[in-house]
Amino acid sequence: MLSLLMPLPLVSAEEFGDIDDAPLYPQEAALVARAVDGRRREFATGRACARRALGRLGLPPGPILSQERGAPSWPDGVVGSLTHCEGYRAAALGLRRDVRAIGIDAEPDAPLPAGVLEVIALDEEAAMVRALAAARPGPSWDRLLFSAKEAVYKAWFPLTRRPLDFTQALIEVEPDGSFTARLLVPGPLPGFHGRWLAARGLLVTAITVPAR
Repeated sequence: MLSLLMPLPLVSAEEFGDIDDAPLYPQEAALVARAVDGRRREFATGRACARRALGRLGLPPGPILSQERGAPSWPDGVVGSLTHCEGYRAAALGLRRDVRAIGIDAEPDAPLPAGVLEVIALDEEAAMVRALAAARPGPSWDRLLFSAKEAVYKAWFPLTRRPLDFTQALIEVEPDGSFTARLLVPGPLPGFHGRWLAARGLLVTAITVPAR
């Protein structure tokens, strides 16, 4: 799925469930030593996807630790993003010479819990979700908006090292599988362009910021 959203020469790897006994480096295992079993399996599968993607870049495997706000720490010269949700784990990577930032997110294709849309959406976005749902029943448009905002954050943070609130980017989702994000705070870019896909009961969003 994810490969359909990632332009070459970026690479990706995904799993639709956890890998039994996916190995972790000791430094990685220490990060989830106190986590419940489900979280450890999810973490290990995500790292396995990341190492598979590193191999597709021609790079050796190694520990992938976490930095501030839980963002993965990639090898020098590598840019990437991880995502996980129920039944899906994925990684997308590229070389810094080709891409400045990547943001990916996956969510179940199901409506958001009651009250969540009002928290994450600007008035224009809530109106857009209602219009899309009325005109094109299909994907859970409110959940897709949430996923797009998560992808925006994951692309924004490596560029700025600053948090970004849900209401600090205005998202416009297009039914053709694209979306745009206009940043409402100062940053290195005025916004982002992304793509989305609905398949296998999942919603996947992806943003890539080219190096040039």
